[in-house]
Amino acid sequence: MPDSPQFSPFRPAPPEPPSLQRTDVHIWRASLDPPATRLESLHQLLSADELTRAARYHFEKDRRHFTSARGYLRELLSRYLGSDPREIRFSYTKYGKPSLAAGMDQQLKFNVAHSGGAALYAVTRIGEIGVDLEFIRPEFTGDEIARRFFSPAEVASLDQVPETLRHRAFFACWTRKEAFIKAKGLGLSLGLNQFDVTLQADHPVAVLRTAWDESEAKRWSLAAIDAGPDFAAAVALEAKDWQASYWQVE
Repeated sequence: MPDSPQFSPFRPAPPEPPSLQRTDVHIWRASLDPPATRLESLHQLLSADELTRAARYHFEKDRRHFTSARGYLRELLSRYLGSDPREIRFSYTKYGKPSLAAGMDQQLKFNVAHSGGAALYAVTRIGEIGVDLEFIRPEFTGDEIARRFFSPAEVASLDQVPETLRHRAFFACWTRKEAFIKAKGLGLSLGLNQFDVTLQADHPVAVLRTAWDESEAKRWSLAAIDAGPDFAAAVALEAKDWQASYWQVE
């Protein structure tokens, strides 16, 4: 896997079931504001517990986005599994990371992120994977949050970025760190300041260091995802030999 960001355009979804080879990572992008008829069809796919979770959201927009995100996830996984999307069952780690429930294809790994009315889905058979997506707010430099949560090396690197570009550098760093944590499956129990990632646009995208194991960073790959001009996104997995394909959810 190249060290530099892979800015590949998202293509229309293939009509046939996607073929997921040994070194493949498939990344899907979706809008969480589909037409009403499409939203209703996605709503029909949700399980009872998912419908309960959707109903807990106070704002209608949030209910709509949750419904779309989960419905699309079921549709996508059903293409790989060859099953009815309504029959897919999930299990969750104590940190909330979802996976396919026991009795289903345990080799199929996935992760989901959504922000700003968009969602990304990463699917692979290589191993545990993490993806993150953030809507970029131009007025938000993130300096205070960076000093609270980033590592000293990352804060120093962020300080070197021109002020007009600092918001993008912050979100680049944040998504790379979140993707790594999600792939590890440890949630916020893994402190963001316990490892370093690159954040400057002219530096290769990479995990540089982990505080708990000096050799672990070399085993990981990070890649930036071009999810659109208003977003920052990244994918992480513990492998070097892989290639990504980018698809648009219809």
